Amino acid sequence: MTEITILDGGMGQELIARSPDGPTPLFGTQVLLDHPEIVRSVHDDYFAAGADIATTNTYAILHDRLEKHGLDDRFSELHHAACTAATAARDAKGAGKVAGSIGPLGWSYRADMAPPVDEAAALYAEIAVLQAPMVDLIMCETMSGLDQAEGALKGASEGGKPVWICCSVDDENGTTFRNGDPITGILPLAEKYGADAVLINCSVPEAVSQALPLISGKGLPTGAYANGFTKITKEFAAGQTSVDLLKARQDLTPAAYADFAEQWAQMGATIIGGCCEVGPAHIAEVSARLRRG
Repeated sequence: MTEITILDGGMGQELIARSPDGPTPLFGTQVLLDHPEIVRSVHDDYFAAGADIATTNTYAILHDRLEKHGLDDRFSELHHAACTAATAARDAKGAGKVAGSIGPLGWSYRADMAPPVDEAAALYAEIAVLQAPMVDLIMCETMSGLDQAEGALKGASEGGKPVWICCSVDDENGTTFRNGDPITGILPLAEKYGADAVLINCSVPEAVSQALPLISGKGLPTGAYANGFTKITKEFAAGQTSVDLLKARQDLTPAAYADFAEQWAQMGATIIGGCCEVGPAHIAEVSARLRRG
């Protein structure tokens, strides 16, 4: 089997599960503010489970999120704190890489709420340049439409680090982004902006399995990391809500998730991990399966 890079699992949901406080619209950023030691412990646990990469807890450290909570003056400080937690865990492990996460502007799963491409690119570039001295690569996560993905690619390339573009597909039709754009449209954009990998993320595993064959074997490394939600509710997608509106699947055990991971590897994915509701136990099983023999 081709060598697989093992990503970590979901950060935000894992932080919320470990936090003594309830979830807020700031997601994992709230835990970073109130309980930074939990962030480090999650990174440590993923490395112990077999992950090769620590993804920074910066998904929601965006101006449009922080401004609504009067925290935008801490933008740079929070990015630095989150990146430091990941690099410290990597250094303690003595191996691995750190991926700087950049989440979607506007709101998750809602490409229509994102700014126009050039405006978005400037905001993404600011983050990529800020994170670049501390990370090994940039992951633009949960892009839910082609324009949103283009803004991220254009901006993230300014950081001078490898860029992975991670696309969220419709849970019922994995051939399209969540806004209906064809997932194959990401390939010419990735080529245009020099992306180093294309991944499918934060969609149900079944939809990921639909999407992967459409992007694999086209000249770029591909990857997959699904979520463990039952579905993305309309109430959550409306924006400025908290994740208690989303429910975890009960059937997606570590063994069941690893079955999907093996399937993705057979489809050509060489970067495999987990997203929301996929924790260290899932990653441990994925690592054991994909490195067996």
